[in-house]
Amino acid sequence: MAGPLSYASRPPTVADLLTAGDRPLFSFELFPPKDDDQARVLWDTVRRLEALAPDFVSVTYGASGSTRDRTIDVTRAIAEQTTLRTMAHLTCASQARDRLRRVVGAYADAGIRHILTIRGDMPGGPTQPWVREPDGLANATELVELVATLGDFCIGVAAFPDLHPERKDAALDARVLVEKERAGAGFAISQLFFTAERYFELVDRVRSSGSDLPIIPGIMPVTRLSQIQRFAELSGADLPRFVVDRLNAAGDDPAAVRRVGVELATELSRQLLEGGAPGLHFITMNRSTATLEILQGVDTLTRTR
Repeated sequence: MAGPLSYASRPPTVADLLTAGDRPLFSFELFPPKDDDQARVLWDTVRRLEALAPDFVSVTYGASGSTRDRTIDVTRAIAEQTTLRTMAHLTCASQARDRLRRVVGAYADAGIRHILTIRGDMPGGPTQPWVREPDGLANATELVELVATLGDFCIGVAAFPDLHPERKDAALDARVLVEKERAGAGFAISQLFFTAERYFELVDRVRSSGSDLPIIPGIMPVTRLSQIQRFAELSGADLPRFVVDRLNAAGDDPAAVRRVGVELATELSRQLLEGGAPGLHFITMNRSTATLEILQGVDTLTRTR
């Protein structure tokens, strides 16, 4: 495994860009494909998004071994075959320390120096009780600490505007973010949410705790009501009545539902940027069209503060 990395002269990290605050950042989340058809869709999306020169893209890390291996392979390929600043997700669920060190080493060998550290869910999903792996880690804060010892990485963490689904404690969520920052995190990316107020309330709680940790809001365009209901259930996000009503008003027409979903995401994105959010991180589901439409709707806001 590669040893700790040293960068004498390096390009700016995501944390550097956020600290500079010259403009809002924009970025995209991708997931590893399961088969050749999904791989073609992914790479078509990557090329379309690369043309926009985003600040970074991230690749999710699954709960099972095969998915995790695909994540490593895809993340390495994007880093090596594109101009994109590539961020690797990493979870500590069901993994011993040695395995985590090997994964971090694989990322380092590919030149990846951004890692989003997340506790993650058990293989059975978020409803399964958390069980610490033998010789594993207890939480994301410990994962931040581990990654920070292994090289000069820019470390991101998760944030929960709609409260962590297990704890349901807003004050605790803020304290945990502060602890992650002290452990070595340089920024946070939020889980999806649907009301700007929840995001700004989280930021206020973190600031009141004495932390300046930048929190990038996560945005997921709604293209199908069933899809967003499922994601809201998994993430613990509150699905507001006004969102459901507007989507239901579109009826059974998929194009109309998608159009309303893009409108909702664009409205939320504008509210966040106008309120001072440091950027937008789009959960793309490996599709580019809806995200591109939202970016067009907030174009002037992403160019300047």
